[in-house]
Formats: sequence, C-alpha cells, structure tokens
Amino acid sequence: MTIQDIFNLLANGEQVSLECKRAKAEVPKSVWETYSAFANTMGGYLLLGVDENRSEKDVRKRFHLTGVDDANKIVIDFWNTLHSAKVSENILTESDVEIVNVDGIQIVCIHVPQADWQLKPIYLNENVYKGTYRRNHEGDFRCSERQVRAMIRDSFEDGNDGIILEHYGMDDIDLDSLHRYRTLFRFWNDGHVWNEVDDKSFLRNLGGFIVDRENGREGLSVAGLMMFGKGLPVRERFDNFRMDYINFCNLIGEERYSDRLTYDGRWENNLYQFFSIVLPKMTFDLPRPFRMEGLQRVDDTPQHKAVREAFTNSIIHADLMMDAGVLRIEKHDDCLCFRNPGLLKLPIEQIYQGGISKARNPRIQNMLRMIGYGENVGSGFPMIVDAWEDTNWGKPELRNKIEVDEVELILPLPTGGIKDGTKDGIKEISERQEIILELINHNDTITSSILTQKTGLSQRTLMRELASLYEKGFLTREGGRKSGKWVILKPFEK
Repeated sequence: MTIQDIFNLLANGEQVSLECKRAKAEVPKSVWETYSAFANTMGGYLLLGVDENRSEKDVRKRFHLTGVDDANKIVIDFWNTLHSAKVSENILTESDVEIVNVDGIQIVCIHVPQADWQLKPIYLNENVYKGTYRRNHEGDFRCSERQVRAMIRDSFEDGNDGIILEHYGMDDIDLDSLHRYRTLFRFWNDGHVWNEVDDKSFLRNLGGFIVDRENGREGLSVAGLMMFGKGLPVRERFDNFRMDYINFCNLIGEERYSDRLTYDGRWENNLYQFFSIVLPKMTFDLPRPFRMEGLQRVDDTPQHKAVREAFTNSIIHADLMMDAGVLRIEKHDDCLCFRNPGLLKLPIEQIYQGGISKARNPRIQNMLRMIGYGENVGSGFPMIVDAWEDTNWGKPELRNKIEVDEVELILPLPTGGIKDGTKDGIKEISERQEIILELINHNDTITSSILTQKTGLSQRTLMRELASLYEKGFLTREGGRKSGKWVILKPFEK
C-alpha cells in the first residue's frame, strides 16, 4: 500500500469496501464488526488514523489524516485479538496489515479479503447468530438469523440439493416431466446403461432419490423434488420459493406485461418444466445471422448458447431454502434479466475470470448437463461475456445485490429491442429442423447415425436439434432405442 493508494481510496469516499477509524492509542472496538462484515461480503480496507466528517458532502474535505500514536503497538494488539476467541477465524496474512507513513503521520492499513465460502460466516464472540455482520453502503449491520443460516448452508461442500426429504417419494414425481427428461437424456446419451432402468433407479442414479444405508431412510432429494416433482408437493415443501417469468416486450396501452408464467395450476411448477417452457421464449426471437459451416446453415449462435448458460446458472446457483426466494426471469425490450435468490459464493472478479465454479445445487447442475445444458466447470460466465462481446449490444452486468440477497445478470439487447417472434409470425422451426422432420416423415424408424449422415450435422448438434423439436412439441419417440419409432406430433412448414 502506497501513499497514492491511500489517497485513491479516500477519493471515492467511504463505501462498501472502505472503512475509516479515528484510532489514536488503541484498536477501536468497532473494527471487529467491520472485519466480520468485510469478510462476509466482498472484502475491503480498514484505515486506522483517518477521521471522517460525515456531514461534509465534498469528498475531498470529508477525510482528515489524524494518524495513530503508536502504530506498532496497534498492529500487535490487532494481531493478538485476531488470534483470540474474539473472532471465529483469522483469514489475514502478514502482508494484509501495513503501516503507511504519510508526511510523518502513521496510518495503519488493514486489507480484509472476502472469506472463502467454506469459512463463512466469520463471526464474533463465539456467537454465530448474534456476532455475524455484513456490509452495505450504509456500513456494517448485524445479520439476521435467516442470513446466517444461508451462509452456513453455503459452507456445505456437498451443496444444498442432496438433502433427503422424508415422506416424499416416487408418488410425488410428475411422471410426464421425468419421462420428457428421459427422452432428452436418450438423445444426448445414446446407449447409456441408465436408459434401460426403471424410473426410481434412474432418478437415484441422477441423485434425485437418496437411500441412506446407515439408517435405512430413503426419499426424494431436494434436487429430485424440485426438478421433477408434482406442483402440490413442491409447493407444500418449498412454499418459500417460487418461479416467475415475465415478458415486458411490445406492451400496448395499459398492458403490464405481454406474457407471464407463474403459479396458476396450468403446469407442474417444477424446475424442469419452468426451464423447458421459458427457455424457448427467451431465445426464440434472438437474431440468427446467416452463417454457413461447409454446406450447412448454422442457426445456433453464441448468443443463444449464452442465454442458455445464463438461465442454467440462475437455477444451479439459486438458494432453494431462502425465505421468499424468487427465481425470476424477465424479458425486456432492451435486455434479458436473470435473477436468483442467494448471493454469489465466489468473489465477482473470480467469476469473470473463470476457471472455478461452486454450484449450490450440484445434482441439478448434473441433471441439466446430462441433457446438454451448462458449460464445463468455471467456463460458463466467460463464455457469456465473450458471446456478448461479439455483438454491439452492450456488456453483460453481474450484480451481487446484498440488500435483497439476490444475484442479477443483465444481458443487454440491440437498441430498439428485438421483435417478438410469437406476434410477428416468425417460423417456429429452422430450415435445418425442417430437413430433420422431412427425413423422419419419410422414415419414422430412421436412426440418429443415418440422420447425421444425411444432414451433415455432428452427433452433438443433431441431438440439440432433436431436443429443440421435442421441446417445441413437434416430435416425440415411442418405444425403445432399437425397436422404437419417431412420431411427428403436428404439421410443419416445408
């Protein structure tokens, strides 16, 4: 830390990541609340020996360097307390505490990093529920019991979605949701041994049904019920959590929204159905510029992939246990918005950089990945940023909204918005999908290997196109992989 660094920090005024204390002869008691708050939020800097006049509106005049009387004594006292029972964990290294001499005035600078998710909450006085603090723009505040419980949940290495839900079993599964998922699973995992097992065994293999060998307990996991459960059991067990999709595009007159999907009894409100219904609505009218790979037109753009990744991330990082938690997906004329309950587990800089990921719901993450959704660990968000940098639509913005315990991702759209395909008569399927349906129409037992040969698509791309046709209601499959056949469910434009 240099003198210029000190002045740069003060130039922006006291904020979420900066706290100034007048300290003269001793370490102020309030330092420890700030230590806990910084560690549990986004980290920050403590400057001891700086006085702040909060009534002064001019930032340049607000701070006064008063210095400390004996910097070495204050540093020693600080370290002694840090290693005592006063705080639950020391997350500092020696380089995090420095004495900076500014024109003969000694300032003690303490850098508190954001604590690792496995160490949170960082609390005081051996009392986790009364000694845990977080930081907002108004300073340090004591966390509620609900917020503390959320941090404790996030510290679990195994995530939050593997808990056994006693008294919830296969009768609480919506078989239509599970069987639609299994059809996609077959598309993406042709020949997989799980395709031959019964529903309960399949769900157990996915982590959606748990058997505890030690005590004999068994039942659906959080992942199993939330992904494939019937609406009533989901609401009974997770009445704190809801899913909501709202389209605010192309509003006319006094319209509040042009489309909405929320709890209304017309669908089983599980995560799989929500994802399956809403994803096509979010991507359907994104621009598809003409692009060829060899002799084939490519309709799946990096922006479509980025939206799928953003939606997937919202689900796998959502805190399903949070009181009044809402997974909210919004479509506006100028942006797409993805909100999920629960703050970021990793520092936001690390997420932009990529390479590390820690989902709250790893079993749900695996369920989605097995049908083609979700990038490799840690590469998802950089992929979203790269896809949007290829356009002139604006930069994605990831926000950690501490005041409401929510993460928000904004993906800007072209100036003037994009047309709503459902209103302007844009074709429901691409030319490539028309070719696939035409081939199936002539031979309903055609194999995926023959389809790849005749279309020139890779196996992975073909699986995605078949999955898209299935989700749009054009196609399904009856019977097994070897003896079954394709069934076209509605006419398609040739």
